[in-house]
Amino acid sequence: MWRTLALFVLAATAWAQESHPILALGSPAPNFELPGVDGAVHKLADYASSPILVVVFTCNHCPIAQMYERRITQLAADYKDRGVAVVAIQPNDPKAIRIDELDSSDISDSLEEMKIRAEYKHLTYPYLYDGETQAVTDAYGPQATPHAFVFDRDRRLRYEGRMDNSYRIEMVKTQEVRDAIDALLAHREVTVKHTGVFGCSTKWKEKQASRVSALQKIESQPVQVEMVSAADLKKLRTNPSKKTLLISFWATWCGSCIHEFPDFEDTFRMYSVRDLELVTVAANMPDEKNSVLRVLEKMHATSRNLLFGSDDTSGLQAAFDPKWESAVPYTVLIAPDGKVLYQKQGSVDILELRRTILASLPSDYDGFNQYWSAP
Repeated sequence: MWRTLALFVLAATAWAQESHPILALGSPAPNFELPGVDGAVHKLADYASSPILVVVFTCNHCPIAQMYERRITQLAADYKDRGVAVVAIQPNDPKAIRIDELDSSDISDSLEEMKIRAEYKHLTYPYLYDGETQAVTDAYGPQATPHAFVFDRDRRLRYEGRMDNSYRIEMVKTQEVRDAIDALLAHREVTVKHTGVFGCSTKWKEKQASRVSALQKIESQPVQVEMVSAADLKKLRTNPSKKTLLISFWATWCGSCIHEFPDFEDTFRMYSVRDLELVTVAANMPDEKNSVLRVLEKMHATSRNLLFGSDDTSGLQAAFDPKWESAVPYTVLIAPDGKVLYQKQGSVDILELRRTILASLPSDYDGFNQYWSAP
């Protein structure tokens, strides 16, 4: 998997370098005037008194970028007393991100979502948004997130590239950004001036068509509904799929169910590539199948969709969960081994649910799961 990812990153980086070249070493820092998660507009001139300026292009959705949030925070804290300014810029156009590219995130990369992430992870550094025009991003040319640029007192670029040699904190052996800062503070030449970057490629505006095409492909899939018996529901509770299973009980007459239905479908589209299965179960009567199907089609519900196959509603509820005695919505997240990871009678907090999913989905590196286990 990671060999394929590495090849993809290299190919995407090569394309980006041709279309959006990296700022040349020695160049003056391109100006910026961007909104931040703190509600203020941040300008390059705001940091004029700092002897060194570090600009890191990073984002919400990339799992590699997520691994560097604490490192950026620590970098800013460690050099604050020496006057070094650290600024993060989110370069991606949210409209150019396919929903399946959010497979490692609870949210996308809009400014409002950046504010959510900053609050959730207690980010204290300036976190600015350039997804609207990407004019600043185009001037700097970051190839992936994260991509760091270190400028001297005269705001000339002295280093650009990775922050360190590994997104796995326990495998970090070189600290290129810190080395560049230390050299400049000591009025020495920066030894390593450029390194390649590894992360999620910058999502340029020209990718918007790809996002639209992917969405159209999803919405063209057929929508179906199956009748479900008490025995079927009892079996469903054991999670025979052996995947992470999200089950949403709903009904056409339930306003809160209809309101949160799109969130479930989006969640399924975000994480299905990582073996999340979504099953929706309508608690309507069997003869209401047509109205149930109409809602499912309107929602483009490409998940597995079930409908109570009997008017014995309480019996069907008890078959799935003997303790379930209230109405819909009712949501359950079940691990491959049958363990209940999340359970909610009533409307869900979709971010809490997604974070629970991300903390439990299989991944190649435990750090990705641990990121979602604690704020």
